Amino acid sequence: MLDMGFIHDIRRILAFLPQRRQTLLFSATFSDQIRELASRFLERPAEVDVAPRNTAAVLVRQLVHPVDRERKRELLSSLVRSGRIDQALVFTRTKHGANRLAEQLSRDGIATAAIHGNKAQAQRVRALADFKAGRVAVLVATDIAARGLDIDSLSHVVNYEMPMVPEDYIHRIGRTGRAGVEGVAVSLVCVDEGPLLHGIERLLRRTIAVEVVPGFEPDRSIAPEPIRLRSAEHRAMATRPRGVDTGLRHLRPARPASRYEVPGRTAQRPLHAAPRPQPTIGRPQHAPRPDDRRHEAVARQDPRPRVVSMPGERLARREDSAAEARSRA
Repeated sequence: MLDMGFIHDIRRILAFLPQRRQTLLFSATFSDQIRELASRFLERPAEVDVAPRNTAAVLVRQLVHPVDRERKRELLSSLVRSGRIDQALVFTRTKHGANRLAEQLSRDGIATAAIHGNKAQAQRVRALADFKAGRVAVLVATDIAARGLDIDSLSHVVNYEMPMVPEDYIHRIGRTGRAGVEGVAVSLVCVDEGPLLHGIERLLRRTIAVEVVPGFEPDRSIAPEPIRLRSAEHRAMATRPRGVDTGLRHLRPARPASRYEVPGRTAQRPLHAAPRPQPTIGRPQHAPRPDDRRHEAVARQDPRPRVVSMPGERLARREDSAAEARSRA
């Protein structure tokens, strides 16, 4: 809880507790930063270590399967359908990745459910109940399920994507190998995740066994790429060229309507528009009529100079024209 950013919530809860109390803190990992935070809430605590610091459960057999990044889902489906994995809790880095993988495995004919922060509490409870009852073979989850989740006799934990923080690996694989029952932690590692695997091995102070699955040998010619935590949809939106339609036309800002196009309503001026001219004292400001705008548009298209006559001149011309017409008659 301290590591995941709930420090303010913990302080608020402690404010309601009595000053004289007994406080116990349990953690699978105990970094120096967390130890410093815990010292603010504990008074002369006694430490009890059931295992060396930052070590995985001894009942968990750890295994690495090297595979190309584009063939991870295919390898996972093969392991499940071949019977090498009966039931597995599969971890991804992102919520969108969890949904995408669950849909792909379902299309492969594998009963799959997803659990992550975007799911409602009722959906999470139902997915976890189906998994515990055996109605679901694969439960795809983010690191929200890496802490505090207890599943009896869980045989396999699969790191479909390696965690960015080495300590999260220990929390993930700790979901199996519990209550005296052995478990297996399988990590599908592509060329991009080599540094993450090395960081985990440094934390564990040991190397993890590597086993290449026949038919899924990694292509050594593939170069590593930076790991992006954003979903593929977000990457497409961020990198698409201007003018390309992505089907999200409803998100584009509409052209502000003219006050003559929407009767009775005046469109808002955009923030970048030029300031309105200040009204002249003694001269009423009237909005231009539609016919005035039409004449102005014609005048802008006509390069010839425009001669503007005064009202008296126009009246005199009309009288001369009438007199000429009478003389002809």
